[in-house]
Amino acid sequence: MSLMSTLEEIEAAVQQLPPAKRAEFRACFLSFDASDWDQQMEDDITTGKLDWLANEAINDSLAGRCSEL
Repeated sequence: MSLMSTLEEIEAAVQQLPPAKRAEFRACFLSFDASDWDQQMEDDITTGKLDWLANEAINDSLAGRCSEL
């Protein structure tokens, strides 16, 4: 079974869900997706991929290019 047919089957199954179950699925998937994003951010922080962003923010703050929130 290829990935495309699996995706098509999932899409068809979701379309068949009644509104309440579709909302339940949506909430579950959003939570799953957010967890993946959080893990990617953690991985990027741990490996230093975002160091440039932190350094840029520090430099902007030291140069007075930031304002209080």
